[in-house]
Order: sequence, then C-alpha cells, then structure tokens
Amino acid sequence: STQALFIMVKAHTLREATRTDLLKQLDDFKKELSQLRVAKVTGGAASKLSKIKVVRKDIARVNTTLTLLRRNALKEHFKKAKYAPLDLRNKKTRAIRRRLTKYEASKMTLKQRKRAIHYPKRVYAVRA
Repeated sequence: STQALFIMVKAHTLREATRTDLLKQLDDFKKELSQLRVAKVTGGAASKLSKIKVVRKDIARVNTTLTLLRRNALKEHFKKAKYAPLDLRNKKTRAIRRRLTKYEASKMTLKQRKRAIHYPKRVYAVRA
C-alpha cells in the first residue's frame, strides 16, 4: 500500500507565529477536518481518509502551541507575585514540596545557639 505524503505543520514554525495566526490556522484545520469527515461518510478517496489523521495531529500541535504561549504569558505575569497558581509552580515531588526550606532548616532554638556559643566544637591537631 502506498502512503500519501501530506505536509504537516512543524512545531517550530508554529512557535514563531502570533496568537491570531494560530487561531486562524486552528479554525482552518477544523473546517478541513469536518470536510474530510463528510468525505469519509460519503465514501471519499483513500487519500482523504488517510489525511484525517494528519489534520487531527496538526490541530493538536496548534492547540499545544497556544497553551504554551498562554502558560508563558502567565508565568511572566506571576513572576513578581508572592504566590503563583498551583499549575505554574514547579511540580518536583510531594516530599520535596513539603520539606523545610534551607532557611527553616538552618534556624536554631535559643538553647541550641547558647550551646553552640558556650561549647564550641573542639579542634584537635592529630599527628599523622
């Protein structure tokens, strides 16, 4: 079986496009997909049927790029804010997120500070 080659949209070209261009392209792809689905029902050519998959993937690529643009804009917006939305924060692991910060871990109680001052760590000169 020969497979027809279709020109699919490249992600790097999408990233350079503006939001309005992407939305227009998305609209075009959705129209094309609906036409291809009509062709499928009416018994269209095999080349049209195989193009459905390509167009679906193109739609996904455009949607992914739109999401990427939106998330980057939100990250930029919340960069200076005290708190960021949960989905924009670093995921890491649950244990790491709950761990004490470096500042919190380095804090000492009054008793610990006094003990550190009055009983400093002894340094011995050991001959080799």
